Amino acid sequence: MAIKARLISQQMKEQSMTNPFETTPAAIFLRRQTELLAHKKTQRQIAHEAGFASGNLISMFKSGASKIPLDRVPALARSLETAPAFLMRLDLEQAVGKTASVAMLEVFGTPTTLNERA
Repeated sequence: MAIKARLISQQMKEQSMTNPFETTPAAIFLRRQTELLAHKKTQRQIAHEAGFASGNLISMFKSGASKIPLDRVPALARSLETAPAFLMRLDLEQAVGKTASVAMLEVFGTPTTLNERA
């Protein structure tokens, strides 16, 4: 039993090392949104529209292997057919961590979507 528990623990550590951002809201949202758009466009098309050279980057963002660059959020949001302010909120937490994200939003205010401003 102890050996099995150690193996499971080791597997979980290895997975978190290869995909450290897998459980972040940004990665979860990206997985869901690309699935919803799959009937309209491929990951390669999403990547191209967002200004990325390769569709593999979208896979890396979805799996949590890589962070979404903050400066690419507006273009990626347009490609994903979502509000840039919403994706920025999610990505901010991924980029700087939950505590820092909350502090930044407290100081600078919460980004609002065009619909929220109307």
